[in-house]
Amino acid sequence: MNFHRQSTSLHRREAATFALLRAATYAILLCGALIVGTIAFKGAPVLFKSSFPFINTTFLTASPETLHVFDYNGQRMSLGDSEFRKFRALPGTDTKAITHENSYVYAAGGIFPCIVGTLLLVVGSMVIALFLGVASAIYLSEYARQNAFTRAIRLAILNLAGVPSIVFGLFGFGLFVIFFVWNVSLMSGWFTLAFMVLPIVITASEEALKAVPRGYREASLALGATRWQTIRKSVLPYALPGILTSSILSIARVAGETAPIMFTAAYAVRDQLPWQVSRLTDFFFQGVMALPYHIYVISAKIPRNEYTERVQYGTTLVFLLLVALIAGASILLRNRLRGKHAW
Repeated sequence: MNFHRQSTSLHRREAATFALLRAATYAILLCGALIVGTIAFKGAPVLFKSSFPFINTTFLTASPETLHVFDYNGQRMSLGDSEFRKFRALPGTDTKAITHENSYVYAAGGIFPCIVGTLLLVVGSMVIALFLGVASAIYLSEYARQNAFTRAIRLAILNLAGVPSIVFGLFGFGLFVIFFVWNVSLMSGWFTLAFMVLPIVITASEEALKAVPRGYREASLALGATRWQTIRKSVLPYALPGILTSSILSIARVAGETAPIMFTAAYAVRDQLPWQVSRLTDFFFQGVMALPYHIYVISAKIPRNEYTERVQYGTTLVFLLLVALIAGASILLRNRLRGKHAW
């Protein structure tokens, strides 16, 4: 017996709505693909080379420099600041023959200090955010009484998740930079970024803890374990994949934020690398260069030209690959823990 679906106005409206939603989804994906494709197309020539080792190691290992473009004996030359100084100092160089010289800030050298600063900011802030966030989630899920007060706390956490990043930047500037006198430093940036992603970590970690079956807790307590032993041995291992999911979401936001680190941790240029300090404590109380802030500076703070545009796309491509690498490592760790503690 064959059943034929009757086409009604309701069905037609439903099909039209579904087609519209599908088209909107594909349009968003297409826009995202075009943006990433443009960055990859324009940034790949900066990051990769046609000869061995096929990667522009200078761009990844050198510091940003000013590019000097000039004519010398009828030949057009482009040299970074350090090479330009050496060129001028050569005994056979006629400095009077250097004509039509133009300099372009940040258009030569590389982005190694920015990569190092971004990694330090991401790792340090995520360690702080995971420690405080998981501890808060354990308290709210396992210890706190479920009453109006805890519901108000959860509502406040959800509201904090929607606060613009610039507000967290001003908060970190007022509290850590000025009040605690940490100045523009890694410590100020770490805690500012950690507080910014703390609502995401707390919410996701609490949901991961609640997802662990109640029977695990009851069985552990019935065998004589304390409450903390139960949480540590029977709950946390099975909630870790969900907690790492929150860390993946947080890494992308921490790594890509410019406004918070602009006030608390980032410098437009810095000669020394973070470990080039005389005392260990100086490592934590110094500012760093960072990829998102570097992209902001070369895109909005200096005149745009063909030389700086090349650095913009190259830096952005490296930044996307770095975030993808960190997130991919977190995903692999999450999948490994999920397979180890399956339930």
